[in-house]
Amino acid sequence: MAANVAPWDDVKYLTDDEIEAFLDDLDHNNDGLIDYSEVEQKLDKVNEEIAPKALPHNLHHDSREARDRHAFLRAIIKTDKNRIPRAEFAETVKSWKIPSVEHDKENDNDQDDYMRKRSVWRRFVKYPTGEYYTRGFGWGVVMAKTCAGALYPTFFFLILSMSRYFSTFLRRSYYISRFINWDLSHEFHIRISCVALVLATLHAIGHLGGSFIWGSRKENEDTVAILLGPDAVPRPYIDYVRSLPGFTGITALGLFYILALLSIPPVRKWNYEVFQLGHLLMYPIIGLLMAHGTAGLLQWPIFGYWLAFPTLLVLIERLVRVLVGFHKITASLRVLDAETVAIKAKIPSERIWKYHAGQLRDLAGKDGTAQIQIGINGPFGAPAQRFYDFSHSIIVGAGIGVTPFSGILADLQEKDDKAHNGPGLHAPITTGGDTAPQHAHHLIGPGEDGLKESSNGDREKVSTGAPDQQANHRETLTTGGSDPTDHPSDYRRVDFHWSVRDKNNLLWLSDLLNRVSRSQQWHAEHDGKQGPHLDIRIHTHVTQKRNNIATHVYRWLLEMHRTPEHPASPLTGLLNATHFGRPDFIKILDRHYEEMKGYKAELVRKNKEKREDEEFKVGVFFCGTPIVGQILADRCRLLSARGRTDGSKIEYHFMMEVFN
Repeated sequence: MAANVAPWDDVKYLTDDEIEAFLDDLDHNNDGLIDYSEVEQKLDKVNEEIAPKALPHNLHHDSREARDRHAFLRAIIKTDKNRIPRAEFAETVKSWKIPSVEHDKENDNDQDDYMRKRSVWRRFVKYPTGEYYTRGFGWGVVMAKTCAGALYPTFFFLILSMSRYFSTFLRRSYYISRFINWDLSHEFHIRISCVALVLATLHAIGHLGGSFIWGSRKENEDTVAILLGPDAVPRPYIDYVRSLPGFTGITALGLFYILALLSIPPVRKWNYEVFQLGHLLMYPIIGLLMAHGTAGLLQWPIFGYWLAFPTLLVLIERLVRVLVGFHKITASLRVLDAETVAIKAKIPSERIWKYHAGQLRDLAGKDGTAQIQIGINGPFGAPAQRFYDFSHSIIVGAGIGVTPFSGILADLQEKDDKAHNGPGLHAPITTGGDTAPQHAHHLIGPGEDGLKESSNGDREKVSTGAPDQQANHRETLTTGGSDPTDHPSDYRRVDFHWSVRDKNNLLWLSDLLNRVSRSQQWHAEHDGKQGPHLDIRIHTHVTQKRNNIATHVYRWLLEMHRTPEHPASPLTGLLNATHFGRPDFIKILDRHYEEMKGYKAELVRKNKEKREDEEFKVGVFFCGTPIVGQILADRCRLLSARGRTDGSKIEYHFMMEVFN
């Protein structure tokens, strides 16, 4: 049986090169023939590798499930041959409409590029997800990032204090000189250098002794994947050290200590030239620090912008001083005594600014104390508490970010069951005398008629047989009738999206999701012509990549295999279909907007009490990785603006959920 798995229709399927790579994995002897038994063995191997392990009391079903799986494989191959010509098998694989691995990579790149297209301020400011950082990287990330925040202004003024031209220029200002004693610039440079060295050391300790250790632990991989992406785990400790932020930070800190040792008074008195040469290390240190944050692992790389202005001043000053050094000036020399000589020269008129002897002013300070008033707001409730304010909602959870919303799904379905005499989440579903649980999104397989029953009781024409016939496993099953007036007056729609890195993570809530799916099916069959009062659409996404093309293909085939006795996916154990790859939330929200636009227009046309200028609000609730949150927030704002422009008055309200 085939299952619909993609909630959009613009999927790019396996390329010819990917199909050839898949066939190469099967045609080992390169004789142009594919051995069916090897295809069968590969399917069993992948099923054993990635499918959930059977419980002890279900072991007697293994042989029957294997026979069903092999019969399904024969049906989609569409031949009884044991040795299939390679070209013929290639056409069969192409007819399966398996999504391309490159398509998933494009989605990954689109999401990764999204942040780079945002404004500087939007990229720098992140959503408040501090508990993810401490859960994934422990105490070390708190100390490291606190010290990093203090290092930004520290290094800014440290490098700025090295510019003699800049201080000389500011000395000319009467008002600035009243508050800053430039005679103390040398002492300030020494002290702020010591502060920078201490902060840099604590920053390194926070990472090397804390966050790197926590981030490399297996139990923290899910949280690290939320912060850094699914490709960032597993990552052992040494990989953190070898990374761009790791080796640039360690090298810069080492050079900083060497510079500090060469700057202590004994070395300066012993050899001033060594002291001067040691300060040349500041240039590679600055370069390493600018590169240190470019990976943007825990925040947007802002350090380089703090260093840019003072570094540019110092570089220009050093360049001018070198060039001016080649300009010869006539001077007279006179020996005064055995240890003293007098050099007399005329200052050239080509100076950047004029100065005279005696220009210094005392520091004029003021009383820095004052009485102020402050305001305190809070405590605040959770955004999910506003869920019942919307009749149409979108829930997006990533990994453990689904936790705040699992209770909402259970509460919604339980209330709907109680209000409309439903089976309840804890009751078995009985349909037509069959006690086997029925799937809300049941799909027909080979040999069944070409009609399926949607959740509102209507019969829709669909393709039958293998997946090559219109690729019905790619179609999105929608719930609810096409005519809005067919819905009950208290109709509520919830689009639920849950993304996890590994399919095993779906087991966290598989029982709840399956109970909701069964209850949804019961209401679709028993709530009458108007259809269900509650319309929950469940979409699960597994983001883990499968670089091996054979594993990628078989994973999709196993997800497509469903039987009436076992309507749940053999891979995920879920009744609803699962998509493999990162979801494209921009397209998902755009498609939702068009559906809402048509829904409201038809509702206004049929119901005279509804006005076109009435606002139609959709709640978007999110908990997960900050990048996805920013994508959703931006899209909600753009779609709301589109609703004002085209007159639909559709508004998308984005709410970020943070839980501890």
